Amino acid sequence: MKTPLITLLIALVFCSCQSEDTQKTEVASPNKNLVVDFDVNTEGRPYYVVKFNNKTVVDTSYLGFEFKDAPAFHKNFIIKNTSSSTFNETWQMPWGEQLDVVNHYNELKVELQEKTSPERFFNIVFKVYDDGIGFRYEFPKQARLKGDIFITEEHTEFNLTEDYNTFWIPGDWDIYEHLYNTTALSEINALQFANHKNLAQTYIPENAVNTPVTMVGADGTHLSFHEAALVDYSGMTLKVDTENLNLKSNLVGSENTDYKVKRTMPFNTPWRTIHITDNAPDLIESNLIVNLNEPNKLGDVSWFKPMKYTGVWWEMHLGKSSWDYGMTQDMSTWTDGDKSNGTHGANTENVKRFIDFSAKNNIGGVLVEGWNTGWEHWIGFEDREGVFDFVTTYPDYDIDEVVRYGKEKGVDIIMHHETSAATETYTKQQDTAFALMQKYGMHTVKTGYVGKILPKGEYHHGQYMVNHYNNTVIKAAKYEVAINAHEPIKATGLRRTYPNTISREGLRGQEFNAWATDGGNPPEHLPIVAFTRMLSGPIDFTPGIFNIKFDEFKKDNQVNTTIAQQLALYVVIYSPVQMAADLVEHYEANPEPFQFIKDVGVDWETTKVLNGVVGDYVTIARKERETGNWFVGGITDEKARDIDVVFDFLDADQTYEVIIYKDGENAHWDNNPLAITIEKIEVSKGSKINVKLAEGGGFAISLIKK
Repeated sequence: MKTPLITLLIALVFCSCQSEDTQKTEVASPNKNLVVDFDVNTEGRPYYVVKFNNKTVVDTSYLGFEFKDAPAFHKNFIIKNTSSSTFNETWQMPWGEQLDVVNHYNELKVELQEKTSPERFFNIVFKVYDDGIGFRYEFPKQARLKGDIFITEEHTEFNLTEDYNTFWIPGDWDIYEHLYNTTALSEINALQFANHKNLAQTYIPENAVNTPVTMVGADGTHLSFHEAALVDYSGMTLKVDTENLNLKSNLVGSENTDYKVKRTMPFNTPWRTIHITDNAPDLIESNLIVNLNEPNKLGDVSWFKPMKYTGVWWEMHLGKSSWDYGMTQDMSTWTDGDKSNGTHGANTENVKRFIDFSAKNNIGGVLVEGWNTGWEHWIGFEDREGVFDFVTTYPDYDIDEVVRYGKEKGVDIIMHHETSAATETYTKQQDTAFALMQKYGMHTVKTGYVGKILPKGEYHHGQYMVNHYNNTVIKAAKYEVAINAHEPIKATGLRRTYPNTISREGLRGQEFNAWATDGGNPPEHLPIVAFTRMLSGPIDFTPGIFNIKFDEFKKDNQVNTTIAQQLALYVVIYSPVQMAADLVEHYEANPEPFQFIKDVGVDWETTKVLNGVVGDYVTIARKERETGNWFVGGITDEKARDIDVVFDFLDADQTYEVIIYKDGENAHWDNNPLAITIEKIEVSKGSKINVKLAEGGGFAISLIKK
């Protein structure tokens, strides 16, 4: 890992005073375009207002808390003190979308105290960037508020001034795997999605949305609401008041407690964040979320290598093979625990086949799902504790031989831990499981939490699970293991603090195309995801499906993109681990488009979003670390369109071998998804080309330095 480089650091106190007449309660962004005003009203209720380009985008929005067995933080506050400062540094990502990250903001700290007994106090801190704000509550040490604090609700408001066009998923306490909806803010109806038939678990108690939730105004103002540094706290959904255009924090709770968050004084809450830009591309280029997290606590993490990977995964979703060893293919009938059913995917011979293919094609890893015992008992069983042990292999999987063979070929084995949401079993066995990985030199694990959380009454996004996910990352780091979490808690930028939290699912992924009964992910899905879910952090979406229709496996399902868009996703949807998800035989049958997957990078020095409209299309260019090669990807929704690509980001006086992979003539995500045109072109810095994207299509460009 490269040492963070602080280029400029200024911490100047502009105002620190006791007189209420001279207190500074306004803070502007470094470029002055974004302004936050703070005050308390005549009842002593604290509130803030946000202005962008001289327009109020968040009007009077109140702040506060409710506690168990204690008076609420609601009103009767006075401003005791304020202080402001500015901060500017450049730090470096050990891996990521870019190498150098500028962290430049102005800060306002407001100290509040009750003007009546018991005269408790707390602080609100605002950090204002050119592209958004973050604010959090701080509970300092004090005699009148000490010990354990039980928060029953946090009342953070975002009072909007326009009926924004909103891209949202329901405020589900258990899963993020919903399709995005596009409606006016006033038309949000999350409760219509309760008890979704395609989800393994779901609970939607309010008309609320999960974050990030992105909005676009009539004048082009773009807002996206989320949170950063979610540690020892409950995940935040946003309850929607459709009449008053108001969002209010609604913390995820638990059936086992009469409070939502338990903290010990003193403590800080996570940051509440608002991206604010005047265009869509700047949302993606923003570093607001990672910048609001603490610096790297792990030090050198060079043992983790960003990589592409193949694996025993997609074949199970297609029904070609099974996760379990001794059950029928549909996992409905147990046969004989000592005898294979003949369809078990994670067998030594099959895994070696993936290793051979990866070794030949510049792919660094192979994921193996279904290698360990327990799969025959985990679906449909109420008590799943003790089902998996994470060290015992099925009889047809020789882990010693697989690892040996992988090392011989220069290919890493990626571990898989499906917990079946039985958290106590996994917590007890983590040291043993991670020690096994350390023994074999495995540095990456994909974790899974399918099903209702055990212990019963907990939810995936409540404080109990927030702590479980974060503690797993911290424990794994001790064994030099990086976590790619599925059925996760939302990403909130903690990858800066713990760089072994490398990727996660947290959205409706590729597998829904293989088995969902509602037609799979529509073409507009990923052009929305790029401006919503991806703002929070890396996504393990598993792109690269070439056999779009897969009629030989499932005639009623398909991937709803062209093959060119599947290539583009390696650039557009960011992750430091990118799967070549299809079957080996489908890549071997299509060597020309597969060349792009062989060439494309996974670790970037620079990212530039060339154009985009939320939910419609996006084009992204990324420069690979070490090599200096550039790769460009563009995708569209169900509408065909022409996209201009201007190569003003290229190095001057540098020649490249340029190949463009684009939708072929008459390509269409449904009628003709495999039509692709591959051609070599010539470009230089400043060149401009026009690319035609088919319905549900895309394009990918490799620019390899000569």
